[in-house]
Amino acid sequence: MSKNFTNEPEGLETHKEGNKVPKLVQRLIIFFIGIPVVLAIVILPYFNHLPFSALVVLFSFLAALELNNMLSHNGKTVSRNLLLVLCPLLPVAAYICGLFDFNFILVDMVFILDVMIVFAYEVFLSKNFEDSNTKIANAVLVLVYCGLLPSFITRLTVLDNASIIICIFFIFVFISDSAAWLFGMTLGKNNRGLIKASPNKSIAGFIGAYLGTLLAAVLIKFVFWKEIFSDVSLLKMILLSVCVTTSSIIGDLAESVFKRSSGFKDSGNIILGRGGALDSIDSILASAPFFYIFTKEKNN
Repeated sequence: MSKNFTNEPEGLETHKEGNKVPKLVQRLIIFFIGIPVVLAIVILPYFNHLPFSALVVLFSFLAALELNNMLSHNGKTVSRNLLLVLCPLLPVAAYICGLFDFNFILVDMVFILDVMIVFAYEVFLSKNFEDSNTKIANAVLVLVYCGLLPSFITRLTVLDNASIIICIFFIFVFISDSAAWLFGMTLGKNNRGLIKASPNKSIAGFIGAYLGTLLAAVLIKFVFWKEIFSDVSLLKMILLSVCVTTSSIIGDLAESVFKRSSGFKDSGNIILGRGGALDSIDSILASAPFFYIFTKEKNN
């Protein structure tokens, strides 16, 4: 999620100038204030978890704004305002499906409609077509990353024990990120640089992420929520932890590639210690589809 780069390219933009708060203090503030606030929103069940779904829509909007800014820094995209409307429509569609018990195929239809609107915008409103391929490709990337992926988070609200399931999802991602940071800080000084997109990432950090979520899976199944997962084998819980951790790491690194390609250090500066909205949810976005598919199968 949050990134610290070494060997940063010349001219790398930063959105944290003047930030003197130590990294550890920032993480503690997020831990003791930010996370409880999010979890409090999660457990509010009113109108099919409307407060939580609204938060997902907000982050979809902010993520689309930040990713579009990055992509347009060294390339071209279609209308920013158009994407800021189209992306949040996908988690909104997912919420409507959950509220009125519609099939989630509606979300797929909205996604296809969004893509068709992007095509039509370029076909009918573009004055030249030299950069059309790049503009369309960037727009579809924003739709997938900041619209379609967040819709899987909203889909979790329709599952049995939805509040607990959503909390477990965030616990998995948070422990993966925190364990990676802890292992990387204490054991990773001599095994960094494996991933060029994020040189501060270490082998020890990756191992810590997997160990952390594996421990979480065992505790969730046998200690904290054993009634909910009594019919799920330990092997499946381990597989879930591996899938969530792997996708979280890939989502983290993919966003690092987006930023490095565009010359950004952080996607924004709205969240203390995390940077932008996209810096805070990159791992969540990438792992949400895997977690939803797993928990959906459990509910069937």
